[in-house]
Amino acid sequence: MAIEAVIWDFGGVFTTSPFEAFRRFEVERGLPQDFIRRVNAADPDANAWALFERNEIDAAAFDALFLEEATRLGHPVRGAEVLPLLSGDVRPRVVAALKACKARFKVGCITNNVVTGHGTGMAGSAEKAEQIAEIFAQFDAVIESSKAGVRKPDPRIYQMMCELIGVAPGSCVYLDDLGVNCKPAAALGMTAIKVTTEEQLLADLAAATGLAF
Repeated sequence: MAIEAVIWDFGGVFTTSPFEAFRRFEVERGLPQDFIRRVNAADPDANAWALFERNEIDAAAFDALFLEEATRLGHPVRGAEVLPLLSGDVRPRVVAALKACKARFKVGCITNNVVTGHGTGMAGSAEKAEQIAEIFAQFDAVIESSKAGVRKPDPRIYQMMCELIGVAPGSCVYLDDLGVNCKPAAALGMTAIKVTTEEQLLADLAAATGLAF
């Protein structure tokens, strides 16, 4: 089926990965490598992250619940210490690729986010919030988990996007930096691209769309 739409994750795709910030924090605090990711992976449908990204708890409750979960795994870390790590630096070449895709295809964004920081995308500063707002303005449709009450990897959120922009899953390319979020997209028939680096993203997107970046 011909490609009609490119659907994007946001953090770790348009911005540098928060995992890099997690690793720096872990080194600074003397925590085991990938400790924060291990906390996030425990009970992934009902843990602090899941509840916060579905807007079922507020920032104060997330702070306390994350601390409980981290402590159970051996290292007390507050949720309030982790939230500032979510805001990465914008990747201009990926933004340019979005604009090129928009000229040819429908474009959408599905993002797991929380109601915190400066505006959409959990920006850490007002300046970065303005950059992010300019990116979001390019999309034909945006689904934010904190507003939709459903989060990736729930297959419903991908189907919601397809309905919003009027395309079949099989005609979509989907990009995400988490393999667990790519799997349901691929199961629905999308061409799923797991983002590991900016160069790999651009090369794989070019191969999938026939565009040059």
